[in-house]
Formats: sequence, C-alpha cells, structure tokens
Amino acid sequence: MGQEKVIESTCGMCFAACGVQVHTANGKVARVKGNPGSPINRGVLCPKGLASVEFAYHPARLKHPLKRIGEKGAGKWAQISWDEALGTIATEMIKVRDKHGPEAVAFIQGSAKGLIDSYNERLANAFGTPNFATTGNVCFLPRLFAAEMTCGSYTVPDYEHPPACIVVWGANLSETRIGEHLRAARQIEKGTELIVVDPVQSVFAQKARYWLQLRPGTDLALALGMIHVIISENLYDRVFVEQFTVGFDRLKVFVEKYSPDRVSKITWVPPEAIENAARHYARAKPACIQWGNALDHGVNSFQSARAVSILRSLTGNIDIPGGDLLPSYPLAGSQALDIVLKERRSAEMWEKRIGAGQNLFPHFKRVLPRNLVDAILEERPYPIHSVYVHASNPLLTYPHASRTYHAFRKLDFLAAADFFMTPTAALADIVLPAATYLEYDSIVAPPYYPFAQIQQKAVQIGECRSDFEITNGLAQRLGLADLFWGCLEEFFDEVLKPAGLSFSDFRKKVILSGPKTYRKYEKHRLNTPSGKIEFYSDQLESWGFDPLPVYREPPETPRSDPELAKAYPLVMTCRKSVYYLHSGGRQIKSLRKGHPEPVFLIHPQTADRFSIKNDQWAYVETRRGRIRQKAVLSDKVDRRVICVDFGWWFPEKEISELCGWDRSNMNILTNDQPPDSRETGSSNIRGLLCRVYAVKKTPL
Repeated sequence: MGQEKVIESTCGMCFAACGVQVHTANGKVARVKGNPGSPINRGVLCPKGLASVEFAYHPARLKHPLKRIGEKGAGKWAQISWDEALGTIATEMIKVRDKHGPEAVAFIQGSAKGLIDSYNERLANAFGTPNFATTGNVCFLPRLFAAEMTCGSYTVPDYEHPPACIVVWGANLSETRIGEHLRAARQIEKGTELIVVDPVQSVFAQKARYWLQLRPGTDLALALGMIHVIISENLYDRVFVEQFTVGFDRLKVFVEKYSPDRVSKITWVPPEAIENAARHYARAKPACIQWGNALDHGVNSFQSARAVSILRSLTGNIDIPGGDLLPSYPLAGSQALDIVLKERRSAEMWEKRIGAGQNLFPHFKRVLPRNLVDAILEERPYPIHSVYVHASNPLLTYPHASRTYHAFRKLDFLAAADFFMTPTAALADIVLPAATYLEYDSIVAPPYYPFAQIQQKAVQIGECRSDFEITNGLAQRLGLADLFWGCLEEFFDEVLKPAGLSFSDFRKKVILSGPKTYRKYEKHRLNTPSGKIEFYSDQLESWGFDPLPVYREPPETPRSDPELAKAYPLVMTCRKSVYYLHSGGRQIKSLRKGHPEPVFLIHPQTADRFSIKNDQWAYVETRRGRIRQKAVLSDKVDRRVICVDFGWWFPEKEISELCGWDRSNMNILTNDQPPDSRETGSSNIRGLLCRVYAVKKTPL
C-alpha cells in the first residue's frame, strides 16, 4: 500500500460543516476522520460523515452522463459524453427560450448549499429566467429574514462563554447538527440549564429542566405566551429595551391577549409550564436560543421566527457573552461581489416570474415549488417547457408530491444532476453525474457559524464533475461564458479577496474565524430602518404584512377544522434521522443498517386504540393520500400526535417503478396549496390532521 496523504477539508454529507481529515493512498480515499482542530466538531463525525468513503465509491454512483433511450421513467439509459450531455441541455434551453422566452425554462436548486447555490442562480439570471425554485421557503430563509427584520442580522448562540441557559427550539441537534449539539452538550455538562421546545422528546428534552411539548405548528402562540409572561411580570431587560429597541409599548398591548391560559388551549402546553419556562429564561443571564428547521414550516413560519427574535431581544440577550451574537463573518466583505448577477435580474424580468401576483417578502427572490408545479400543470401564467434540477429530488422533497410527479411527466424536457439515480432523475431526459465533496475544491461558510473552512479535492471518481464545473459547462454552451470564471480558483480568489487571501493561501490556513466582538449596537446602528431592534416593524406594515407577529391557526388542525378531526383524529409531525440527509443515503449499507426502514412514532395507548402493534406496518393517511411506515410505540410523543419519517424511497426497487417513491414518502400527505405563509409562502408541513390503521399484510 502506498504512503498515506492527509488532506484537511470540510465534510459535505450534510450542512453542519464539520472539519475532516481525508486520508488518501494510491489515488483513492482510504478513510475520512473528524478533524480535532475544527472548532465546529472537534474531531467527531456523525454516521453520514463516517460513511463518506462508502458513499463516494458506491457501485451505484453515477459516473458518466446518461441519456434516456426508452419511455420516460422506464429506466433505460445510454452512456454519452459530457459534450453531448451539456450540448443537449443547452440546445433544449435555447430552443425553448427562442420560441417561448427564457422564463419558460426553470431551474430547481436543492441541497447543495453555499457558494454553488449562488453560482447556479447566476446561471439562471444570466440566461434570463426569473424562475429559480428552491425549498428555502421551508428551510432557513424564514428565520434569516425574521432575524434581519427584527435585529438587523442573523443571530447565533455564543456557547463558549458559556450561557446560563440554552433554549433549544424546534431543533433536533443530535440528529441533524452534530457540531452545535456537541458545543451545547459541553456547556450542559458544566451546569448550563436547558429548556426544550419540541413535540417529540429529543435527546436534549430528556435532560431539560423544562420540556415544552407543544402541539406541532403552534410555536408562534407559545412564543407570544412567553413574551406575555415576561412583560406582565416585568422580567424584561428595561435598560436594554429603552435604549436599543423600538415598538415596546405596542408589543406590550399586543401580547395582552396571549395569556398562558389562552396559549395553553392552543398549544397543549400547561399554563404553569409556559410561566415557569418564561420566568427561568428571562432570569437566566446570559441565555441563548438555538432554533431549528421546525420553525420554518407552516403559515406562521416567518412570524414564529420574529417572535423568537423578540424573546431574545426583550431579555437583553442580544450580542452579549453567552447570549445570541450578531456574528462577524470572516468573508462578510465578499457580499459586495455580485455572485448571483443581481444586475441581470431587471424589474421587468422579475415581474415575469410565476407566482408574481403573490405578495411575498420583497427580499425573497425565489419561486415557490407549488407555483412551479402549478405553472407546469395548469400552464398559468404560461407553460414551463424545460426544467434543470440540481442537487434536488423533488418527488420526495416537494409537498403534495403526487402533483410534482404529474408535472414532471408533462414536461417537454427535464435534466438532473445528482450522485445517484433518484426517482426524480429517473424521469429525466439527461442525467449528469455530480461529484461528492471529496472530488472538488470549495469554500464552506455556513451562516450559523462565524467560520469559513476549506474544502479540498482528494480524488477523481469516474467522469463526475463538481457543481461549479457543470454550471460553467452549461454557461459556455449557452453562450454565457464571459459572465463566468473560466478558472474556478480565480472565483474563489475573488470571494477571499476581502480577507486578504488567495485560495492558495487558504489551503494553508484551512479555517478562518470572524472577529468576536460584543454589544456592537452600542457603537453602530443595526441594519434596520430605525437602527435599533424592532419589536414593531413599520417596514413590514408598509409592505402589507403584520408589523407584530399575529398567530394564525394553520389549516387542517383540530382547532381550525373540528369536523375533519372526526375522520382524521391525529396530528402529524415529522423529523429527520441522523443517518440520512433529506432523501439521500438510502443506498448506503452502513446507514441503512442504522435505520433500515421508514418508521413513525405513536404512543402505546394510541396504537392500542387503533389495533396497531409495535414494528407493524401501518397506513398513515391525510386528505391527499396514504403511505406505509412501520409503527414504533413510544411515549416520546403525545397521545394525539404521530411523528413520521421523512424522505423515504427504496433504491433496491426497480427504477421503472421509480424505486417505490410514493410508498412511504411523507410528502404524499402534505399540502402545497394556500393558505401558506404570507411572507415566505412556507407550506403547511407540520400539524396536519391524519389517521392511522394497520396494514393487513406486509406491503414491501
């Protein structure tokens, strides 16, 4: 065996940005270990990261471009060259552009994240289409926009100080964000107290002083109830509120109606639990709130995050040691670099987007998945003829997925880039083999850490190409090469220029940290219209949105539709497993061994009520359809709630059956139609009414 070489890099198996050491020998990656020098994970990796080599060298990896030669979805392919593949995609896009206009071509961006998201958006803007669709409306963007509108910036917990109290709200850290889990756990072991808001008893909920087991989808009501207690009992930071916030008097009047008794009826959390948690959080100094993806789901997504941001500010925990920092990012200066080519997105072009009549948050420059699906199926306001899907599996990840299936079958042309043949890729005309994080260079700078880390190419597998190379190749064939960097290292140099580094320099540094300073609002205006933290937002009001976070009961709940609840008596929520990233990884033996089948949690008494036994296949059904998952009897969920697995399909099944994409897929059950979030169009994913019943014989 040849001598091993160790390359420091950043894991790309999820978005936690864990530092890794990639060991190579004889031109192959031998193993991947956690980097003990990384401030994010300090050498620890989750099962996904540990499976990096297994993932990269899996025999089912796509290694060459493919062209469909049979019926759509029949699973018959011919290997073609990159020249033919990119040329075919470009030719189809140009043909549609010349006949119907560039807006008749849509781009779908999935879970790549980081610089490549901006790079692909650059291609869409350069081409001239406003129809760039992402699932950002249910992932991160509601929290980002809410934090910016309230505090002027996204906030991150300062775990290292340490905090006296950590609130984990809608975040299953041990399963989805190992770095933040480890950082929080270290302080909890030293005595930091814990409050957890989650319908399901997570690892942290078992250790919490207060676990607020709310009804799924009622986070906003709970936050308003806590604000009510803090204000009515004068537990807020009076000096901070008077000096650095606006709108307190209107907030005080507004939350009078959200008493613990009223909020308890909405959330199912006992009034005394709301009061005790609010008091403890307000009195703990310092305290921070670690929020998660659950807040992004449903009609109240943006306003839920607004209310949590108000909680942080009301207690004076903004930008103090051990509180919620307004972070200084090491590459903040690169924001001046117009990666997405905003100047090409004219007002006229933007007004042509599908869904233009929906008055969404002005900074939300994305197309909603449901608007894209509507446009394809109903051809309003115009038909979409061609779609390019990058790092996404919409048949599994778009709500009301059966509509997405019919839409994709209707398209004139569909192209997809991915690691494996997914159910979505199986419907495509051209499939491109994407490189894993082990196969290309990049800069990783997630918004929830004030760090930037290196990602370095360690190996070349087959003909796989990086996302950047694919985008560059398409740009060249579309006649747009002059708007892109021919050498990607030059692009990375541009991004790093504000830090005074080249990419070559960055290879030696491996990680950059932003300067940590506190109480920046004492010296500088915040990035809000008033220059202060805004409890009441005149800006939101001028745009036609609620200036204070009004709770609206979601559709299809026991409170909004009691008649429906008679037929569908249970409330459905969902969570993701540590073994998988969204719908990815079901091919990987080590991951499948850890979580082999789709399961849903159901309380033992509820299971008995519906004659369902532990480890038994059962149907879960909503108005839109039904799926099959295995029941796991657990008292970690309320008797009125079930918690289903997300993103399930079966790579071992025939590709001609689209790998059983609809058998256990939670998004068969979810809704993509209004009402949704007024600000960000977030779909109603959690808190839906459902019913369960046993499958009489094994379905798979």
